[in-house]
Amino acid sequence: MNNIQATLQSVRCLPVSVAISTLCLMSFALPAGATEMDLHAIAVAPSPDRIQADIRTLVGFGTRHTLSDTQSETRGIGAARRWIEDEFKRISSECGGCLEVFTVSDVVSGNRIPKPTEVVNVVAVLRGTTDPNRFVMMSGDIDSRVSDVLNFESESPGANDNASGMAGVIEAARVLSQYRFQGSIAFVGLSGEEQGLYGGRILAQHAIANDWNIEAVINNDMIGNITGVNGVTNNATARVFSEGTRYVETEEEARLRRFQGGEVDSASRNIARYVYQMGERYIANLDVMMIYRLDRFGRGGHHRPFNEAGFPAVRIMETNENYTQQHQDLRVDDGVQYGDTIEHVDFDYAAKLTALNAVTLASMAWAPAPPNGVEIRGQVSPDTTLSWKPVEGATGYRLHWRLTTSPTWDYSRDVGDVTRFTLENIIIDNYFFGVSSLSEDGIQSPVVFPGPAGAF
Repeated sequence: MNNIQATLQSVRCLPVSVAISTLCLMSFALPAGATEMDLHAIAVAPSPDRIQADIRTLVGFGTRHTLSDTQSETRGIGAARRWIEDEFKRISSECGGCLEVFTVSDVVSGNRIPKPTEVVNVVAVLRGTTDPNRFVMMSGDIDSRVSDVLNFESESPGANDNASGMAGVIEAARVLSQYRFQGSIAFVGLSGEEQGLYGGRILAQHAIANDWNIEAVINNDMIGNITGVNGVTNNATARVFSEGTRYVETEEEARLRRFQGGEVDSASRNIARYVYQMGERYIANLDVMMIYRLDRFGRGGHHRPFNEAGFPAVRIMETNENYTQQHQDLRVDDGVQYGDTIEHVDFDYAAKLTALNAVTLASMAWAPAPPNGVEIRGQVSPDTTLSWKPVEGATGYRLHWRLTTSPTWDYSRDVGDVTRFTLENIIIDNYFFGVSSLSEDGIQSPVVFPGPAGAF
């Protein structure tokens, strides 16, 4: 019996929250090995109804401003983050304690935090079976705001920005906790985003202090709106933002990149290509737009602190934003309704982008780590030779190449369990190249561009 047949024949329903009466889950965890059918099953598993209920619960806390009440059980960011922590613990209890749930916090102050305030992140880790210190992470933001960034008293529902992203993280945890993976998956609620990306900085430093090997951070910030301020309604596209050259690039690495290329091949950029590939392969009626920019023009998101700490990180979000529903006091002016309220959220679309995250996380966690030490040779030669260090758990490798103006890896060749291979009659000057590792089941890691420009 294959995994999917077993899943269909072994199902039970359980209570998950006051807002959602039941959730049907598998009565066992699938083994840490993947098939195409597993990934296709994950791609259709996220529930719009459960996401709607979670967004409604988060909106119900009135305001989730970073400076809001932390003692109330019904209002403010303290109540919201405790509910998220309890929800992760509830999910864990239904998968035999598979999630490690904890908080990571620090006391901070700054321009948007006038007095020392504790910023608390909520983390749930699904620990990998064979490579537990390798992490892929999905994050959303807990906090919300209105027009005045220091106003922590007014109603600030933050339904799309960013209860949608946070609900997506919780739903992805429900889905993926029913599987086991070689690498670890972290589901994260970050705080302090609207006050200056504090939660991301705190968690990035925690990751460094604890020697986490973070392969990818996928930040979700606004994944529920389909009608933009431009009048366009579109539920079939999504954007993924990624940095080009690495923020932590040294002067010597920049010099090498100038002569060898890599301006569009940072690890983050190749994570974006991986997300694109997952969307093309597994998510129906969704075109992923790769935006070659760290974030929206002149704006920021919570993936940036991870980039600045040296980790590959990208942002997934809706394509058409509506600025009347972002960072706005609840009001009606000249017939226009302002405010980030729940009626503007499309729950089917939020579930679709959650599914994009889930299949991406699953594929990367089932795959071996990306290769290290990738090097390339081929000057004044008709051939191109790539070499790399062996990856624990990899049973083979795949070489990739593309025209220098192409955004995607268009050509590939499986080369077996070797650490060096020559592509004959493929000239190094005309293409960009990369290497990925393969699992026994053929699941591929992200592609690594040669040299420091593309290193993970």
